Amino acid sequence: MSRLPEELLDVPLWDLAIPGSHDSMSFCLDVSSPVLKSESRLLRLIDRLFPCWTRTCQSVLSDQCDLGIRFLDLRIARKPKGGLFFAHGIYTLMTEALDELATWLDAHPKEIVVISCSHFDSLTDEDHFSLVAFIIALFGKKLCFSQDTPTLRSCWSRGQQVVVSYDNQQMVLQHLELWTGIPYWYADSPDPKKVIAYLEDQKRAGRPAHFYVSGLNLTEDAPYVVLHPFQNMRKMTMRALSLLLRWASEQRPGCEVGGVNILCCDFVAASQFCSLVIGLNYKLLGRSRRALCST
Repeated sequence: MSRLPEELLDVPLWDLAIPGSHDSMSFCLDVSSPVLKSESRLLRLIDRLFPCWTRTCQSVLSDQCDLGIRFLDLRIARKPKGGLFFAHGIYTLMTEALDELATWLDAHPKEIVVISCSHFDSLTDEDHFSLVAFIIALFGKKLCFSQDTPTLRSCWSRGQQVVVSYDNQQMVLQHLELWTGIPYWYADSPDPKKVIAYLEDQKRAGRPAHFYVSGLNLTEDAPYVVLHPFQNMRKMTMRALSLLLRWASEQRPGCEVGGVNILCCDFVAASQFCSLVIGLNYKLLGRSRRALCST
């Protein structure tokens, strides 16, 4: 973000193209992590038989940020007989990762990260209060307030680096530091052509006014796993990646109908995904102030 041209410094962050990772915490899944009880019996059985399918991979959080990832998809759950963890069907660790992110931000004062906290499997009201208190205490003055229109220049001038989206309206109404849940366009399909068709349909209907995500991630549903027992999530994604990235390269950020904002992908370290998405912002150069939709 610190290297983007001067012309883009006053563009709202939701009108820029931002690379994100789907299920950002899946890098720390291990064999001992149980599947969420809320998942289907079939998924839990598949996890026991083919754990490589249900345990997807991203890079370590700081490595993702080094690559250029600026949107983190954090799904949170309460582990049975334990504390709060990240989850994507399977439990993973939490507070250490957020501490790691805070340290990374200290070393990169001109970088802004959007964090989406969602799902909240089995969380109680007390859990929500504790989690929000932890987030606010950890990031402090780095947090962008939800009534603001954040741009790179405005965030830099205030020392703000973190937008926290929290998908629980009760907590959002109590804390100006929290933003409402960010819409995530998600096709829920293992077929990349269906993913692209779904995203095109959504674009034609018009983009949300503020932050939103276009998900390039595939879904390994149970029928697909049964029909492809010797293929894992990584192989499925890598086979489809060239088609998905070609679609991404044709997109343009901005506030108009069809303008993209956050694009999310699996296995972000295995391709030029981040540089491709960041490069989309240069399509905004040379446009009028009105066309950039800045405020």
